[in-house]
Amino acid sequence: MNHDICNAPVTLQTQPALDSWNAMIRAFLAHKPATPLHLGAVIEAEPQCAMAHAARGLFSLMMGRAEMWQVAEDARAAAHAASAETALSSREAGWLSALDQWLADSPTGAIAALERILDDLPQDTLTAKASHAIRFILGDAKGMRRSVERVLPAHGPDHPLRGYLMGCHAFTLEETGAYAAAELAGRAGLTYAPDDAWGLHAVAHVHDMRAEANAGITLIENHKSAWDGSNNFRYHVWWHKALLHMDRGELDVTLGLYDSQIRADKTDDYRDISNATSLLLRLELEGVDTGNRWDELAVFAENRIDDGCLVFADLHYQLALAGAANGEAAAAMTARFARDARKNGDMAQRVADPGLAALAGLNAFAEGRYSDAFTQLADARRKMQTIGGSHAQRDVFERMTIDAGLRAGHFDAAEQVLQERLALRAGHEDRFAATRFDQLSHARRIPAQ
Repeated sequence: MNHDICNAPVTLQTQPALDSWNAMIRAFLAHKPATPLHLGAVIEAEPQCAMAHAARGLFSLMMGRAEMWQVAEDARAAAHAASAETALSSREAGWLSALDQWLADSPTGAIAALERILDDLPQDTLTAKASHAIRFILGDAKGMRRSVERVLPAHGPDHPLRGYLMGCHAFTLEETGAYAAAELAGRAGLTYAPDDAWGLHAVAHVHDMRAEANAGITLIENHKSAWDGSNNFRYHVWWHKALLHMDRGELDVTLGLYDSQIRADKTDDYRDISNATSLLLRLELEGVDTGNRWDELAVFAENRIDDGCLVFADLHYQLALAGAANGEAAAAMTARFARDARKNGDMAQRVADPGLAALAGLNAFAEGRYSDAFTQLADARRKMQTIGGSHAQRDVFERMTIDAGLRAGHFDAAEQVLQERLALRAGHEDRFAATRFDQLSHARRIPAQ
């Protein structure tokens, strides 16, 4: 049995297969488009490698698409067939267990299986990143931070993948409010791994949360090599840049980036759809006419009504359906949420709470029922982190909640949400907060009719 670049065991017999495996690890950590190509090369060279099949299954589930579920099932069958012929290390068995757990509707069980591997192999960056990714999908920021910090000591200066784990650490620090430490960790990580798009984007998050638009734009422009060669994650970095321009009041620049970069390729990856829908909604809240841009998004969203993989994805699909005024499809999504809320499993729990309330709030907002929208969205706020994503991504729902409250005349309650949003940003007031506080002040000066 050989050891890979993480100094962890993997059942590969030939050097070319091991080289492809190591290339896959680096590509996965750097969000490179070659990740599946390298993994495919491993499986072609040594189809008896159970861990390679398990990795294919887990990576497929991370894509949050219904059609990838069968791909993951097929990968699981291949992994178990291979495991029957080859003795596995505890690491490899753990990856199979993680795949089994997720396919049993328990991504939390998958995390537990991966964390057990890290008990014995804290230097295993691949497993640490996989756990990190699933926790991100579940919105477990504190768990992400605990996981990374317990294996960070095993990633010293001599570890070849140290920079990528530092990038993960930077993101967990930012998502748990340690903004200064996050910036330091992210920038230091880039010195070890200059192509770490995730770490670069973690620092961009810091600048977003601290309302440092100029610094964030400079960071992204000066480190283009870190993210420009990544997979569709590069669209997300462009999204961050668009948000920073928006905070400077450059709404025309923001819309231009939407057309030229964020939706340059009309993909239906849920992460790309979430970038697009949340940005269009933000622009419309600022009074920008977004034209017919919702239409192509709604076509993709309508095809995803029955997916039910991630609440985060579904809510963004619903934004597209509402933006395009596709009431029939929006009603179908609402009906599917009601059905899924009665099921069992990690995702069904999130559909039931906060998914049902959040979806009802989005529907009410689209229909101009702002009092109902505020009530539902405010109720969903308690657990919105559990739908996954980051503070920056979920902020679109915060903005809708606040604007619904202002439009409905619920001034005290809207102010409370504004203050809580400001506190999350350590008191750093961005353009959105400043304009809404101004609107609130103006509304309170107008005598009741």
